[in-house]
Amino acid sequence: MDEKTALCQKAVEMLKMAYVPYSRFPVGAALECADGTVFTGCNIENAAYTPTVCAERTAVFKAVSEGRRAFRRIAIAADTEKFCAPCGVCRQVLEEFAPEIEVILVNREGKTLELTLPELLPYGFGPKDLER
Repeated sequence: MDEKTALCQKAVEMLKMAYVPYSRFPVGAALECADGTVFTGCNIENAAYTPTVCAERTAVFKAVSEGRRAFRRIAIAADTEKFCAPCGVCRQVLEEFAPEIEVILVNREGKTLELTLPELLPYGFGPKDLER
């Protein structure tokens, strides 16, 4: 099994960890760091809605909290026929740490769609935009 397939499988495994009593829409993510370490995440909902955190941000925040700042790729899985792309907030978080990250979307059949963050967020705003 190659690295990308293993990463996608970890994202799919995270679907069962999602806490989604309101939307019933589980999402799993697996983030590969530049050093090969993988951090996983799932979406975690809250009755107040705004404290809800997406799977992608869960994985990124876990990695950052453990000292990682360089990311190679992220796999995002949903139990849907269509591919589930990251929301705007997650795209912005990815832009902060990995503006060129590879994004692999995985559907319920295990099919994948490989994109880059610039394809998903063509005019992203990141740290370099704050330089004068």
